[in-house]
Amino acid sequence: MTSPKYKRVVLKLSGEALAGSKGFGIDPAVINSIAKQVKEIAEMGVEIAIVVGGGNIWRGKIGSEMGMDRATADYMGMLATCMNSLALQDSLESIGIETRVQTSIEMRQVAEPYIRRKAIRHLEKKRVVIFAAGTGNPYFSTDTTAALRAAEIEADVILMAKNNVDGVYSADPTIDKNAVKYETLSYLDVIKKGLAVMDSTASSLCMDNDIPLIVFSIMEEGNIKRVVCGENIGTFVRGK
Repeated sequence: MTSPKYKRVVLKLSGEALAGSKGFGIDPAVINSIAKQVKEIAEMGVEIAIVVGGGNIWRGKIGSEMGMDRATADYMGMLATCMNSLALQDSLESIGIETRVQTSIEMRQVAEPYIRRKAIRHLEKKRVVIFAAGTGNPYFSTDTTAALRAAEIEADVILMAKNNVDGVYSADPTIDKNAVKYETLSYLDVIKKGLAVMDSTASSLCMDNDIPLIVFSIMEEGNIKRVVCGENIGTFVRGK
């Protein structure tokens, strides 16, 4: 069996990835596929933390554009990430993977509050930890959450799973047929070229803390394992 390249990872999933082709809500087939792929790498001994977006249920930016108070819209988005996290926890535990959800906004009846040392202890006990409710603050994306939590738990890499692309391109490949896929990049390249990998706050945080990032497609079964084992798929963004 191929041995994993990384010991501790942060898997970043967009909310849209959970919706699959439906575009809204949670597609049971997709979430079950992701759970099975996570189980594959968990059984290899990899310590896994997951950050899930909430865009399949609510996007704070859209609420803000509708005239809603930005902070209120963002808090609604954080609650959407909690719904996705609980659904993913249920899917993982249904196939025998012990999972904990930790939220940045306290809701003790449904999940643990985020405590860094406790999260690390769960990981050491080979439990999957899902970080929900973003950073707990408006104006920060779940990309920034992934970067922040990866720094806090000293993750080896952030795995950014995409449902619409298989890496980082010079332009949107669904619109521009001449878009070029990058094999490797630096965070400085990402920021300078304005590439839509993650927002500038998240990119800067990863760059400052030398956290590598791999952007790949979640739509092909087994891709999470391939990335963890070091296969050259997607785009590798180096820390420095």
